[in-house]
This record gives sequence, structure tokens and C-alpha cells, in this order.
Amino acid sequence: MADDWRDYLTSEGDGTMRIKAHGRMKVDARLVTDEAHLLKHADDRGPEQLINAASLPGIVGEAWGMADWHFGYGLPIGGVIATDTEQGDFGGAISPGGVGFDINCGVRMLALDATEKDIPNLKKLAGRLAGRIPAGASGKGGLDITMSDLDNIIQGGAPAAIELGYGYDEDLRHLESGGQLETIDAEISQRARERGLRALGTLGSGNHFLELQTVGKTVDATTAEKWGLYEGQIVAMIHSGSRGLGHQVCSDHVRSLERRYKQQGNIWVDEEWGYELADRQLASAPFHSPQGQAYFDGMNAAANFAFANRSALAHRLREVLRLEMGEDGEAKTLYDVAHNIAKVEIHRIDGKGCTCCVHRKGATRAFSGDSPEMKHSNHLSGQPVLIPGDMGTGSWVMAGPKNGQNIAFGSSCHGAGRAMSRSKAKQTIDGKALKLELESRGIRIHASTPNVLSEEAPDAYKDVDDVIDLTAKAGLARPVVRLNPLAVIKG
Repeated sequence: MADDWRDYLTSEGDGTMRIKAHGRMKVDARLVTDEAHLLKHADDRGPEQLINAASLPGIVGEAWGMADWHFGYGLPIGGVIATDTEQGDFGGAISPGGVGFDINCGVRMLALDATEKDIPNLKKLAGRLAGRIPAGASGKGGLDITMSDLDNIIQGGAPAAIELGYGYDEDLRHLESGGQLETIDAEISQRARERGLRALGTLGSGNHFLELQTVGKTVDATTAEKWGLYEGQIVAMIHSGSRGLGHQVCSDHVRSLERRYKQQGNIWVDEEWGYELADRQLASAPFHSPQGQAYFDGMNAAANFAFANRSALAHRLREVLRLEMGEDGEAKTLYDVAHNIAKVEIHRIDGKGCTCCVHRKGATRAFSGDSPEMKHSNHLSGQPVLIPGDMGTGSWVMAGPKNGQNIAFGSSCHGAGRAMSRSKAKQTIDGKALKLELESRGIRIHASTPNVLSEEAPDAYKDVDDVIDLTAKAGLARPVVRLNPLAVIKG
């Protein structure tokens, strides 16, 4: 019988709890939580997945579960792990399951120099946005691009989208990695290309959304002022990723890697690499192996498509805002962050520099203002950290530390985190009644089906304010402003 992880659980007294390494674990696991939060969200599957990940070959530091952690595929959503790319002959592991199927699902936030009173007709504006921003699983309504355009996008990311007319050059310094990750061959399957060809400029379904918001409570007035944010200001969040292209890239590599592993007792083994895994869903390859590099290159290509997709969505948003609000509708990009990504970064582990492959799955980068990556932006007070909450409660903008990387590989939570499965939410929450209740509070809602509203209802999510408090207490990021929902477009 497996050990009970709770027998190894201790509170660190700083908004985190530690699961001491035991069994096959190579490092400790760390949850951004406290006793009350853990008791309220008692699903053991997420921590158990984190424990499994803590046994990955080449893992360093600690295996992290952010405050919005919940059960996922292989690694919990909200999971952050790092492996040493220089360990042994071919480096530590890279795992598609540690990144997720929606590669570079992320958020772009734009800010207007306007308030709600500058909107001539909110109902008309929301309706036009719903008509102009394609949402839903089908991918219908994508921009008309050629296969040559797609090839340029998967190599060039947001800069390639801007060359097609979707975005501004000035956006680029406000995008993580400038909106472009390096690819070598970008050998993604024909099926992935076909799925991407018709999806540029589409939101997708599930928890993806476009939301108009207003700046509410300000916690860090100095940082808010530096970023041009003020109370009552209209802002917009776009939450979307690499659509079917990214899902196909992940699926292709997951299938290929999982076939290599054979079960021996309660572990999964790849004899060529000598890898032993607790969970086949964490199927991995050594970072510098041909298989590891093929996945990393394909993942970067999909991430580039996601950066370009959010650029195209921002372009469509800007078109509608200008039509409805004139000059008041001009929107500037505050920041754009990736959620599901693996990136090679330098971090200090046990006092020494380590070239790490940092997997962030349902977690966002939260780099400090003195990081080299921030030197070309105007965010020297810390990287903006965009935290969507739920459509009935609100969202947050946080900031990375001003100086010095945080202890979780420069990472933070990425949202409120699910507290209820989608199936349970559909069974227990009336989507039509929810829409009426939200609109009675002045929040315009456009969704393709009542089921989407049930799945994405506020009651299906953790309390975002609680998640923010724990993240701040753990020193991962600091709150700047809270955002209030105004109009929501969902698939």
C-alpha cells in the first residue's frame, strides 16, 4: 500500500506546505496553500500527481503546486517543475504531460484610456464583440491565411502576425519572450497544420474568454500608476491558446512517447533511457535526445501560433472598440503571458546556477523587475502577472518581485483554479439562471450554450481573492489591482 502523502505534510508558515520526499520522490513537493485552503479543496489527486512528478529524471529544486492547483493530465494544473538540462549525457526529462495539451494557453491584457461612461452603449458593444470574436470548439470564423502564412507564424509568432497586419510593433516589448520562441525545424504534423490553418483569431471553448473589465480596488498604487492603470479604467483580457494546432502537437508527442514505456509492477519503464516513471501520463524524453528536441521544437512552434492567435484576437477587439468608441477605443497592450509552456531558464539551485527546463502547466511566469528578460520592457517594478478569476467575481493583476527571482522558479498561479469538475458543474448549476443573475448585476454575458456557463460558473472555481492572498503570502507575486467584469464573451 502506498504511503499517505499527508503523513509527510508540514506547514512552512509562509502560505506554503511541504510534502517531504518519500518513496520514489527525488525532491520535496510544495503546495501554495494553508490548512484552511487545503481542507476546503481536499481532492487528493492533484498532490498525488505532484508527488509522481517529483520522481522525474533530472528534477531539481522542488515540485510546486500553485494556489490554483487541481487535477490534470500527468501533472496537476497549477504545477511547476524544473529539470536540469545538463544532467548526464542527454539532460533531464522534458514531458509533454508537464506542459499540457493547450500549448501556450495564456492571457493578453489591453488597457484603454477610458472609463465605462465613455462606452455609448455597452449592450451593443458586447453584442458586436460576440459577433466579431469567434468562440466555440469548431474554429469557425478564423482569419483567412495561406499555408505559407501559417509556416511563417509557427516560426515567427506574434511578429509574423504583425507582418500580416494583426497587431502593432509596439506590442512586442510587452509580450513574454517578445511573442516568439526559437524553432529549428518546426516539424509539426500535417494534421496539426490543417487544424491551425482555420483557427487563427478564434477564442476556443471551455475556460477561454474575452472579457471587458474595469479597474477596481488598487493595492499597489505606485506600480499601477507606472503601468498606466487607474480606478474605473476599462481594460480587456483575452484568454486563449494554440487551439487545435497545439492540441495536435501535444497529442502526437504524447502518443509517441507513451508507446515507449512498458509497465513493470507499479512503474513505467523506458529501457533505452533507463527512465522509470510513476505515471505513464508523465511520459518523458531526455531533453537533448532527438525525441526531446523534437517535442521542444514542436511545442515552441505551437507556442508561436498561440502568441500570433492572441495578436489576431487583439486586432479584432481593437477594430470593434474603434467602431463603437472612436478614439476612446484605442487599446494598448499591458502584457501577454503564457500558461502552458516549457522554457529553458537559468535558476539558482542550492546556491549554484542551473540551466533548467521549467515546465509551467496552468502556471504563469512572474519574473522580477531586475531579470534580464525585463530590460527591454517598462516593467522594471516586476513583470505583470495576469490572473483571471471568474466571470462573476473578478480578476487580478499582480506583479513579480521588484528584485530577485521568487523561490518557485519565477512562477505564480494563473487563475482561480477549478473547485468543481465540469461534469459536476453541469449537473448542479443552471446556466440560464446564472446568465440572468449576472446580467441583473450589470455584467453582459454572451456564450454559445448554457452548458458553457454552468461549467464556467463562479461556484465552479476557487475564491480568486483567497488564491491571490496565498500567492502574495508565499512571496511569489504581489497584488496590484483587482478587476471587475463588465462584458464576457465565451465559447
